[in-house]
Amino acid sequence: MNQLQSLRDRLRACGAKPGHERRILRLWSQALPQDSGRRDIDDFLPRALREALPAIEEELRALARIASQHPGEDGSARLLVELADGQTCESVLLPRDGLCVSTQIGCAVGCRFCMTGRDGLLRQIGSAEIVAQVALARSLRPVKKVVFMGMGEPAHNLANVMEAIELLGTVGNIGHKNLVFSTVGDERVFERLPQGRVKPALALSLHTTRPELRAELLPRAPRIAPADLVDAGDRYARATGYPMQVQWTLLDGVNDTDEELDGIERLLRGRYAVLNMIPYNDVPDLPYRRPSWDRAAAIARHLHRRGVLTKLRHSAGQDVDGGCGQLRARARSSVVQLVRPGAQRQPQGC
Repeated sequence: MNQLQSLRDRLRACGAKPGHERRILRLWSQALPQDSGRRDIDDFLPRALREALPAIEEELRALARIASQHPGEDGSARLLVELADGQTCESVLLPRDGLCVSTQIGCAVGCRFCMTGRDGLLRQIGSAEIVAQVALARSLRPVKKVVFMGMGEPAHNLANVMEAIELLGTVGNIGHKNLVFSTVGDERVFERLPQGRVKPALALSLHTTRPELRAELLPRAPRIAPADLVDAGDRYARATGYPMQVQWTLLDGVNDTDEELDGIERLLRGRYAVLNMIPYNDVPDLPYRRPSWDRAAAIARHLHRRGVLTKLRHSAGQDVDGGCGQLRARARSSVVQLVRPGAQRQPQGC
């Protein structure tokens, strides 16, 4: 269901003209009250729209609410967000006015090192629910950058994600280069992104230069060779003027080998790209581990010397064990543990 279009249709049914519609969506997406900045709202909005507005506002607030907050020592805060149907997803308030949002409940890619995909895909997050995560975060602090890197694979929910990006890049007042579409690689992405009114920056979740290892780590990602993915991303980056971000979750003893470093140099040297290297955020019951910071820093220095622009980043909220999907999994586990042995369990929405 196209949530934002349904919202627009409802506003128009209440007599909203394009200016009224833009104003309501702008104030909502920026977490501002609908009477903000105007004393003549009674004259500005049609009567039917004024009368319907309180109910519409309440429904917009119900799209997403904070179930729990988990502040990190680095200035980040992981949010467990409850949607109107009781399902939960995760958003992360990042330092320097950034926000990471979720686009799916669960994920079908099934990355071996990620908690989110362990249960598969449960449902898509609608376009209005994506924007609602931004509005919710803006009620807590300023948000000037939104990255679509939370729970889910944005390419598998392409229509909803692109609709949310268009709203955020227009009335949502977020610069196009500060809207970052992250993907494991899907041909539909490279077809669709250049067509949008708002063209986001691209982040490519690569993680390895070796096709066989990528098939192992990302078992249900499209079987596109890493070199071909980088070629497609580089073309899009040069067309938009925004460098491609290559995401690399650094796994100790897995993708931090000399062979991988040589592969990174071959693929990325001379590209319009930056390599974001993020030491793994440990997930219980999974075999992967985060390398030491000294080891990660040495890798970044090595790549810099070889001509690859590399940024070594902390995974936000490591001190609260907040890797994608972990908050949701812990919340579900807590609910299950609270049910008395032998008692009839109620469905938990997942």
